[in-house]
Amino acid sequence: MKFLKRGIGYTFRSGALLIAVSTTVACLAIPSDLSASEDLPICWSPTQLKHVRKESTILKNIAAAYRAPLDGTPTAVRKPRNFVRGAIRRVRLPPNVKKIALTFDLCEQPYEISGYQGDIVDYLRSEGIAATFFASGKWFLTHSERAQQIMADPLFEFGNHAWEHRNFRLLSNRRAQAEINGAQLAYEQTYRRLRQRNCRAPSRAGAAHTHAAKQMTLFRFPYGACKKEALDWVNNAGLLAIQWDVSSGDPWKGQTVVGMVNGVVSRAKSGSIVIFHANGRGWKTGEALPHIIRRLRARGFSFATVSDLLNTKGAVPVTSKSCYDARPGDADRYDNLARKLEQRYQAFYAQFAKPRTKGATR
Repeated sequence: MKFLKRGIGYTFRSGALLIAVSTTVACLAIPSDLSASEDLPICWSPTQLKHVRKESTILKNIAAAYRAPLDGTPTAVRKPRNFVRGAIRRVRLPPNVKKIALTFDLCEQPYEISGYQGDIVDYLRSEGIAATFFASGKWFLTHSERAQQIMADPLFEFGNHAWEHRNFRLLSNRRAQAEINGAQLAYEQTYRRLRQRNCRAPSRAGAAHTHAAKQMTLFRFPYGACKKEALDWVNNAGLLAIQWDVSSGDPWKGQTVVGMVNGVVSRAKSGSIVIFHANGRGWKTGEALPHIIRRLRARGFSFATVSDLLNTKGAVPVTSKSCYDARPGDADRYDNLARKLEQRYQAFYAQFAKPRTKGATR
């Protein structure tokens, strides 16, 4: 048997051996999709991903805040076999599993461009902590680049937080459907934009969009408030309604770092869903989060997205028939606030979107 040296490899004269070697080389070859992805440009440099302080600021009553509702019908969400109706407050896990889901709301009202607290996202990335972000549909449009960055990161997932953060206790079926569908459409548009870029996220193999879900399957009610019909509307759309059992209290400006840390750590347990904010209204959240993570890890907890928490083997969602923060009925107090805000929204529409003022709420 003879062989010739060619470059760094060898070609055997024996036909049988040539076939064998070719097969072995084929098995060791880099998959075509992976090698192709390595040729893609990187979507964002580390500097472009990093927090910019001014982005945390909320801007109100400016023309740039208005976004017209998106046209079309969102892709239907296929309900999983283990679909659960009602408001999911936490997840009961097997005794040997210690997981917690951290969630961050990215609310945006009609008359504002809310913030992006990138220091929170930077910290989660640096620590490899999974998290779920519930974003208003309009937030996807006013923060398209940041939304794509979160979407492309396999640590994170997005959930629907309604189009313009309306109180579902006050909405008709028609208006509620517009709030639900508007956010779904905004997510799908953002996903398409990420896919069209044909780039890859830093330190990730494969095109960036392959790390994102094609549509959202989770929903969080604005204000944490709903009525029975609203729960049905959301569930009938194929979305799981996600509440929480631990509130950080971070939208309250009087909250202290120590108070937030002690409050979250003392109430968290395996299967807990914790609510924070990262839209410029997460007061002191960026400061408190490292302390919360350190103390929870010391107790043996790991962190998962809400979807991963629900998909844990042996997981049983704990549900309620109504939406509330700490006790049934406590979210009803936001009804009057929502009515007052609606007057401001209508004044904003009258100035920047006159055709939309009539029947905008109901």
